[in-house]
Amino acid sequence: MKTTLFSRPAWAGILACALLLALLPVFNLAFEPGHPLHVSSYMVALIGKFMCYAMAALALDLVWGYTGILSLGHGVFFALGGYAHGMYLMRAIGRDGVYQSNLPDFMVFLDWKTYPWFWSMTDSFWYSMLLVVAVPGVLAFVFGYFAFRSRIKGVYFSIITQAMTFAFMLLFFRNNTGFGGNNGFTDFKRILGHAITSPSTKAALYLITLSMLLGALILCRWIVRSKLGRVLQAVRDSESRLMFIGYNPLWFKLFVWTLSAVLCGIAGALYVPQVGIINPSEMSPGNSIEMVIWAAVGGRGTLLGPIIGAFSVNGLKSWFTGAFPDLWLYALGLLFILVTLFMPQGILGLAGKLRRQKEAA
Repeated sequence: MKTTLFSRPAWAGILACALLLALLPVFNLAFEPGHPLHVSSYMVALIGKFMCYAMAALALDLVWGYTGILSLGHGVFFALGGYAHGMYLMRAIGRDGVYQSNLPDFMVFLDWKTYPWFWSMTDSFWYSMLLVVAVPGVLAFVFGYFAFRSRIKGVYFSIITQAMTFAFMLLFFRNNTGFGGNNGFTDFKRILGHAITSPSTKAALYLITLSMLLGALILCRWIVRSKLGRVLQAVRDSESRLMFIGYNPLWFKLFVWTLSAVLCGIAGALYVPQVGIINPSEMSPGNSIEMVIWAAVGGRGTLLGPIIGAFSVNGLKSWFTGAFPDLWLYALGLLFILVTLFMPQGILGLAGKLRRQKEAA
């Protein structure tokens, strides 16, 4: 029997939140600063960034919450999607850089004479969008195939995913790879001919991000409620029993792992033009661990939980790093410990528990 997953009140809450979020850029454009309904450009950009993080957390929940595959390397898929889009954005600068060259400024500074071969066709927006999907997807497929075929699971799989993202971070820090070294890509000028800093362009990027987040949520819900979703949950609960009744978990795990990487790459591609920079620090193991914390705080295995967790933790981070910048990592570690000890099912799990207690009283 199919599970409902989201109740009617939950759907009403989702639609209300989506409408509220969609109105933020409208209030930014329609009302002047100082008006009670004006929303600052900073707030629009911040919420847009949070939505990208929420999409990455949702992608992680699909493999961790529903398939039992704990990845500590999703940061690399997020960053690769960002770099794929960033290549187009760097090409779109044209001769408006500091050195007024057809090459990006970092290539001129490093005395590059031509684009590397892998930059070919990246001046095409749609080709870059293909790379956004293909690069994280191919990496995840190849990595996952050999890992799952070798039946690597549990903590061992988590460790090698973290080693993968650390290796990519070190690779992208090198100047001779053609990705800008430790500075990465920045100083973007335009996207599809529109000034990337104009309020209307920022509003369009924000609304596209919101649409993609809702689309990803609906897609993940459809997968979870399907027969495929029940097989994925069987992989999580008892993979050996699933194999005993005749299923080969390899291809199910490989599918959901690759799809999760693609969703993460799309989130990274949406993140870059709104934040204005992509560099190897996005691949740091710490960023991947933060994604796990978002899912755990919100409630893994719920789809909505990781989205709530991403908004909650990053909202707290924005405030905490301003008030106590040196203490954020300690606060994040404490938060994860408290959630593990007292809210193992996260915010959504706690809310459900309180509601059941109220109904029983």
